[in-house]
Amino acid sequence: MEFLLFTFVGVVHLLSLSSGKSIYKNDISRRTFQEIKEEIASYGDVAKAIIDLAVYGKAQNRSYERLALLVDTVGPRPSGSRSLEKAIQIMYQNLREDGLENVHLEPVKIPHWERGEESAVMLEPRIHRMAILGLGSSIGTPPEGITAEVLVVTSFEELQRRAPEARGKIVVYNQPYVNYSTTVQYRVQGAVEAAKVGALASLIRSVASFSIYSPHTGIQEYQDGVPKIPTACITVEDAEMMSRMASRGNRIVIQLKMGAKNYPDADSFNTVAEIIGSKYPEQVVLVSGHLDSWDVGQGAMDDGGGAFISWEALSLIKDLGLRPKRTLRLVLWTAEEQGGVGAFQYYLLHQANISNYSLVMESDLGTFLPSGLQFTGSDKARAIVEEVMRLLQPVNVTRVFRAGEGTDINFWIQAGVPGASLLDDLYRYFSFHHSHGDTMTAMDPKQMNVAAAVWAVVSYVIADMEEMLPRS
Repeated sequence: MEFLLFTFVGVVHLLSLSSGKSIYKNDISRRTFQEIKEEIASYGDVAKAIIDLAVYGKAQNRSYERLALLVDTVGPRPSGSRSLEKAIQIMYQNLREDGLENVHLEPVKIPHWERGEESAVMLEPRIHRMAILGLGSSIGTPPEGITAEVLVVTSFEELQRRAPEARGKIVVYNQPYVNYSTTVQYRVQGAVEAAKVGALASLIRSVASFSIYSPHTGIQEYQDGVPKIPTACITVEDAEMMSRMASRGNRIVIQLKMGAKNYPDADSFNTVAEIIGSKYPEQVVLVSGHLDSWDVGQGAMDDGGGAFISWEALSLIKDLGLRPKRTLRLVLWTAEEQGGVGAFQYYLLHQANISNYSLVMESDLGTFLPSGLQFTGSDKARAIVEEVMRLLQPVNVTRVFRAGEGTDINFWIQAGVPGASLLDDLYRYFSFHHSHGDTMTAMDPKQMNVAAAVWAVVSYVIADMEEMLPRS
C-alpha cells in the first residue's frame, strides 16, 4: 500500500446518463431522503443473508483459504516479476472457474526493479551487521560498496541546519513515527533531500508502528536534477541506537553494499471480473485490491487480503443468486506499490465512462476486524452510505469515517467519483507492512469473514439502489 497522491489538471464534465437515474449537481433526485432511507432499510434481509453466508455459513474462511493457497504457491509478487505474472494468470483462471462474468486481463506496462544482494555493516564504534531492505527504485552501490561516516538527523529541518556536515557522509534518518501518511515522506523523499546536501547514501528508519528488529521497505522517488544515491531502510532499533551513539559524540562508520538494479518496464495486466447489472449494466460499482506486493514476506496482508475479500464479495453475491441493477466490477490492480501504475493506466482507458461510476472501493489497509468504512464524497452521498452501513449492525461495523482515498482509486475520487476504503487496526497493519512479517500468520480467517461481509453488503446495496450516489 502506498499513500502517493496524484493530481490532474483539466475539467471533468459530468454527463447525464441515458438510462437509469443519476444524482448530479444539475440532476437532483426528486425523492426525499426519507424515501431513500426506506429503500435502504428494505435490504435488511439481503444484508443478513450475505452476513450469514460469509461469517457463519458455507463460505466462512473461504477468502482466507483461497488467499493462503495463492501466497503459499506463488510467494511475494513484486512489480515486473515472474511471480506476479504467475499470480495474475492463476487469478484469471480462478475467476473464470468461479463463474464470474466478463473475466479478462487489461494489459499495462509496469516498473521492474530488483534489490539484489545487500548488506550494511557498522565498522565504528563497533562491528555490527545491520538488517536492511533497499527501497524500491533505488540504485545500487559500486561493487566495493560505500564506506563513510554517518550523520544522524531526526528531521528534514535538522538536515538543512546541519547541511555542511552531510557532504561525503551517509545520512541516517531517525524520524519519530507519527502516523504513516506523515512519516512516509522520509522514505519517499529521504534520498533526494540527502543528495541535495552532498550525502553519498541515505538510510531511513523504517516507517512502522512497531518493530521486532524488522526493516520495512517501500517505494522511494528520485527527482530530476538531483544526483541519485543509494537508499535503504533500517530497523527502528538500529536507527535509535545510532542516534544515541551520535549524541554521545561517537564516530559512526558504515559500509553499505547494494546490488539494486532498475530494468526496462515489463508487461503486466489488471485483472477484471464482473457480475453484470440487470437494469443499468453500463453503470458500475467498482471493488478492488492490488495483486502485487513487495519482495519480502508473502504479500498476504498487503494486499492479498484486500484483493481476496474483493473477489469474495462477488462470490458471496453470486452464490446467493443476487444480481444488482448495476454492474459490480472487480479489479485486481497491478503495480500499486510503485504508485498506482496499473490503476492509472486503467483510469486513462476508462475515464470516458466516468459518469457511469457510482462508487469506487479499495481495500488496502488490512482485512483485520473492520472499524468501519472510510468515505469521500458529497454530504448527500455520505448520508446514504451511513444508512447502508446500518445494515451491518449484526456484525457491529456501522461507522463511516472521512478520507476514503486509496492509491488505486484516487484518480477517480479526484475527478469527482465517490470513493470508499475499508478501515481496521492500523497499528497492527503498519507493524507488518512491507516487511518479512507480511505472511499468512498475520491473517485471521474470522476477521476476513467479517471484512468480506462488509465489502459485499456495501457494494451490493449501492449497486442495486435505484439511483447512483450523488456527487458534489
